[in-house]
Amino acid sequence: MNSTRTDAVPRHLGDFTVTTRTFLIVLLACAAGIISTAAAWALLKLIGLITNLAFYQRFNFALVAPGADHHSPALILLLPILGGLLVGLMARYGSEVIRGHGMPETIYSILRDGSKVKPRVAMLKPLSAAITIGTGGPFGAEGPIIMTGGAFGSLLAQFLKLTADERKTLLVAGAVAGMTATFNAPFASLLLAVELLLFEWRPRSFLPVAFAVCVAAILRVPLIGSAPIFPVGTLAPALTPVEYLLCVVCGGAGALLALVATRLIYFSEDMFMKLPIHWMWWPAIGGLIIGVGGLFEPRALGVGYDVIQVFLNGTATVPLITGILVVKTLIWSLSLGSGTSGGVLAPIVMLGAALGSLLALIFPHVAPGFWALVCLAAVIGGAMRLPLTGVIFALELTHDWTALLPLVISATTAFGISALLLKRSVLTEKVARKGFHLTREYSIDPLEVMLVREVMRRNFTSFRRGTSLNDAITTFTAARRERSDSENPQRIYPILDGQGRLAGIVTRRDMLDATLSETAAPDVSIDEMMVRTPTVCHPDMTLREVSYLLAENRVSCVPVVDRSAREKIVGILTLEDLLQGRLHDLQEERVRERVLHVRRIFRLPRGGRRTGSRYSTS
Repeated sequence: MNSTRTDAVPRHLGDFTVTTRTFLIVLLACAAGIISTAAAWALLKLIGLITNLAFYQRFNFALVAPGADHHSPALILLLPILGGLLVGLMARYGSEVIRGHGMPETIYSILRDGSKVKPRVAMLKPLSAAITIGTGGPFGAEGPIIMTGGAFGSLLAQFLKLTADERKTLLVAGAVAGMTATFNAPFASLLLAVELLLFEWRPRSFLPVAFAVCVAAILRVPLIGSAPIFPVGTLAPALTPVEYLLCVVCGGAGALLALVATRLIYFSEDMFMKLPIHWMWWPAIGGLIIGVGGLFEPRALGVGYDVIQVFLNGTATVPLITGILVVKTLIWSLSLGSGTSGGVLAPIVMLGAALGSLLALIFPHVAPGFWALVCLAAVIGGAMRLPLTGVIFALELTHDWTALLPLVISATTAFGISALLLKRSVLTEKVARKGFHLTREYSIDPLEVMLVREVMRRNFTSFRRGTSLNDAITTFTAARRERSDSENPQRIYPILDGQGRLAGIVTRRDMLDATLSETAAPDVSIDEMMVRTPTVCHPDMTLREVSYLLAENRVSCVPVVDRSAREKIVGILTLEDLLQGRLHDLQEERVRERVLHVRRIFRLPRGGRRTGSRYSTS
């Protein structure tokens, strides 16, 4: 006989929820992807123009490294100061939001500001970043373009009548589309959205973001090209167990470097906060730090794509490796704390590649640039807490997909160590310092997988319609005497008609008031106290749905009625019952038990007896 209940699986529930409105947001996200791709192209051209004008005194839009040629010490020292001064003025009289590397500001906008970005940010952020990087700032373009693309996505949403969640989706779509156009890394950009920006895993947000990324990747080809940013040969042939173990070592080293860099950034920010001058002048001081560092190692200035390529080619010299590790770490960390404008991803990539090049001096040779690539992914996983993004980003930058497993080992190791030793990452510490807590841990809400019928109370006291108030008080008092209030937290009392259908409810407070008042007139019935249109739920609703229902209607207890026959009451659900889902999740997390025992495995079934080497039952 089939014992499966007909209502075991509610037909209105599914693995995912998709509505036709999702496809409207997909179309808008594609538009945001187009705009962000154009903005990324324009930012890269602007960085190239300012770099050429500042360091080479020529009108050219091509990206060039500030330290590729020899420059006078005065130029190296003064240009970053001038750039910092201009950024400080723009932040002071334009928008303070442009300060920083863009990622924390984007996260804050999503979590605390309804994904609303002011129009001026879309203009000032790329301009300030181009000035900072073009005058020698050791930053990347990805943070500013993420914030800029997100600003354009948010502005598009603000012109339309959309919800905050839909604005968030378009903001993220614009942000990661900009990253796709900058680095030609669509899959890593999509993972960045999932691991960092969306704070959910739902089709309503994933589909629009995925289409925006695809649009950006397609449009990038005619605008910028389709080649990898750092093309390399095959780096990862078959490895030995020792070499796989050394990938774990790379992960640990990458986590420690990420820890040092993150602490330096916020140490610098704390020191700048103590200065007795307006924050408008801080980026100029940060520029002075950059200029002094540039005197020692000019190749630490700028985005540094050419230096990263040298590391990945395996041709870096020891002076360049140590110069980048020391100078780049210091000037990037300390100047970023001044509030100047610039991204963190490119510097992290450079530092990771430099660390790997250093370890390659003592590790066994695998292939040119192999250990640089392994450590590159490790530092991203440790500093940004994005292990999956770090792995795929490194692969998309080089197109060497044979290195997948070593990168997974190093990035995962770095992520685990970093999460153990450091509460916040370089991307979230700034948000936390504003007094807001955020978590990046995703798990299934237990209220989403438990149904009302699993926790509702089936035994409850009810009254018939037309019952006199005196009789109802007598029944109410008897029920309270029978069981203490803590054992029977019934908050509402259903009123049923002659056919047993729900006609309304009375609350426990009303019943207590009636009990404590003078005796009611004999002709007064309980119908006069009845709430005739109570909020109800159904037994096949999830506890999460009901929690929203209670919050929206500001009630703490609802009758449960059959979905097919709305008037038929089958139970009552209270807040205490609702929290059973949370309690179940807590027990699964905390209660430890041994399920299997060796003796129990080999124990004979009841009634069994051993016969030679066989078992038989009597």
